[in-house]
Amino acid sequence: DRMRIPGREGGIHVAGPLQGLRVLEIASLAPAPFAVTMLADMGAEVLRVDRASDVSTKALPDKPPSNPLGRGRRSVAIDLKDPAGVEAILQLAEHADVLVEGFRPGVCERLGFGPEQCHERNPGLVFARLTGYGQDGPLSQAAGHDLTYLAYSGALHPIGPMDGPPVPPMNFVADFGGGSMMLVAGVLAALFERQTSGRGQVVDVAMSEGAAMLTSMLHGWQATGFWPKHRGGGMLDGSAPFYRCYTCADGEFMAVGAIEPQFYAELLTGLGLDAATVSERTVENWPALTEEFAAIFATRTRAEWTAVFDGTDACVAPVLSPAEAVTHPHAVARGSFVDVAGMPQPGPAPRLDRTPSAVSSPAPHPGQHSRTALADWGIPTERVDALLAGGAVRATAP
Repeated sequence: DRMRIPGREGGIHVAGPLQGLRVLEIASLAPAPFAVTMLADMGAEVLRVDRASDVSTKALPDKPPSNPLGRGRRSVAIDLKDPAGVEAILQLAEHADVLVEGFRPGVCERLGFGPEQCHERNPGLVFARLTGYGQDGPLSQAAGHDLTYLAYSGALHPIGPMDGPPVPPMNFVADFGGGSMMLVAGVLAALFERQTSGRGQVVDVAMSEGAAMLTSMLHGWQATGFWPKHRGGGMLDGSAPFYRCYTCADGEFMAVGAIEPQFYAELLTGLGLDAATVSERTVENWPALTEEFAAIFATRTRAEWTAVFDGTDACVAPVLSPAEAVTHPHAVARGSFVDVAGMPQPGPAPRLDRTPSAVSSPAPHPGQHSRTALADWGIPTERVDALLAGGAVRATAP
């Protein structure tokens, strides 16, 4: 059982619950690499297959790439259009527990290393595929981005003001929530099942379906009439005066999430309001209450309001920038952010007490480990030399 191999010679090794697991990553854009980064942080040995054309002919820079989504793995650069390169992929798949790819449906098959070809070499391989719309269906070959997948999933429609268009939530929801997180869950589920069957399987992750999955509670709310069918007017979408952000005197913001009555009472106290004289927080009164709260928040700076609500249960917090979040006392105390080659970035999550995750290395340059990694993954030295000489595999300049 590959999952129980205690360690291997060469490669990157860190303690973690997935130590001994080998992941072969076919380089792609953000969602799949983020999922693989989580697996790497948990101790998996990851080998990323970069494009041969991405290898620089110049000597390696002193600093690694500034890419948190590439940390914790090594890189081999392979020409996927070269039959010898495809054979190298298949040989690597023989020694892998998981293969992760983010091409459009059918691309891996056309290149020659689809699930069928890989499972012929390694029946226990978990073949994880991440696309916008899944491996089949009318939209399967359509191009898209996070916003497109959100639009089709129903997750975008509720986000934004009632009197304006939906607001893109960056690419956090479909790409990373509906894509990366679902891929990690699917891979771990397939690995667990493999312990019984001894067989791998295909994990088909569609970001549009993952985003739709995130709206499960909203569907239930709408079915019971708790949530409006139109955009705006919901308790959690910024319409409620007790669940939204307010502008401070210095142009910074405070986030208010005082839903429960006891939290709302502390909010009113912090704002200097007498609960007996404030309008009831019925939906009809939301606009007036919002205006009243906004006027009060505008009288002090974010730092002043932070001091007012510090230590209370009003659920009021300063809206920190990503850079500010790194230095917040709670994040510092928890070690929530880590420094990797001089670059602050979020540390591994979630946390396990006996087998903690860790960042083992910064991101590699494409082809940085072509020779050593191929050898560590079971390809004979003479074969590695031939691949490099023939151009199917490229390596960075020493």
